[in-house]
Amino acid sequence: MPGRFGIIALLIVQLVCAVLFLWNTLISVLGLPPLAWEVNEFIEIGAACGLLIGVAMGIVTLRDALRRAKRAESQLRAASGAFMDLLQEKFLQWGLTPAERDVALFAIKGFSLSEIAQMRQTSEGTVKAQTNAIYRKAGVSGRPQLLSIFIEDLIEAPISPLAAAPTPATLPTVTEK
Repeated sequence: MPGRFGIIALLIVQLVCAVLFLWNTLISVLGLPPLAWEVNEFIEIGAACGLLIGVAMGIVTLRDALRRAKRAESQLRAASGAFMDLLQEKFLQWGLTPAERDVALFAIKGFSLSEIAQMRQTSEGTVKAQTNAIYRKAGVSGRPQLLSIFIEDLIEAPISPLAAAPTPATLPTVTEK
């Protein structure tokens, strides 16, 4: 990607070109004496080169932005997959039934008890009983604590294999007694 200096230089060249093109147009409109044809040709050649360089830099910048967007999307998919793996792992660890897993997932997504009941085509009382069972099995007192379990695990767990590799600074130290 072009550096900051390159972009600033290009903007200056394009600004000078725009001013000179505007000046050239004003000369003909206002009837002012024209510049020498040699100067005018050099100005036009320089302006055309500046515009072509601008197009090339725009293409490079767009390509880099699209690559970054694709990489970010890929990382987001990986994080989403990691979160779903974490959810399933915890649900199995807590011994949730399939119905409780569905209710827990909807609760984590932020749906209300009535919305969950509608989606699952059950009564609110059933959903409330299932959420209480989920909280009991997870060892929490409510939805905020349930969410905090997953947030803590995501903050502590690395998302990419590169992030998983311990560095010397993060390796535990062994002390002898």
